[in-house]
Amino acid sequence: MSLEYILLGMLDQPASGYDLKNEFEQGTRYFWAAELSQIYPTLNRLEERGWLSSRTEASARGPERRVYKRTAKGEKELFQWVRSGPAMGTERFAYIGQLIYMSQLNDLDATREFLTRLRADLAERTQFLKSVHKAVEEIPGFPDALGEADFHNYLALHIGVETTAARLRACDACLRMVQRRLQREASHV
Repeated sequence: MSLEYILLGMLDQPASGYDLKNEFEQGTRYFWAAELSQIYPTLNRLEERGWLSSRTEASARGPERRVYKRTAKGEKELFQWVRSGPAMGTERFAYIGQLIYMSQLNDLDATREFLTRLRADLAERTQFLKSVHKAVEEIPGFPDALGEADFHNYLALHIGVETTAARLRACDACLRMVQRRLQREASHV
């Protein structure tokens, strides 16, 4: 399960489950998402395996919090996973599932509306990612000026920009097909 390894990678510095959730929301949300309901059980499993250790510490904003740290065994597992080659699991896009079953509505206008909303979301994501991408590329001395972590984050960002832009182009093509079909149906009425 990739979430285990993503969390191991995120825990290069000690963090609480809440800190990790915030990192998903702020840093990786366009490429990887996880809810607290997934994060905490995964952290517990990793601790049971000895890949993480944890301690309780005081919190400035409420009750004590549990802070997790990657162990040497966890680091070994992470590095083995990273070196094992691309993990090409099946990507799950809920919107593709929704699109498949839209046929059951028998309503092309609803399909067009769905694709229009999807396009707006993809356009917003693409614009945001491209702005971050451009900002990084404007760093003096880019790419040599980037440290190892920032350089690898940039590589992931670059792939993300390109794949999100490709999804946007695919959505545009689907919208054109729906429009043609709607026009054909209107001419047969």
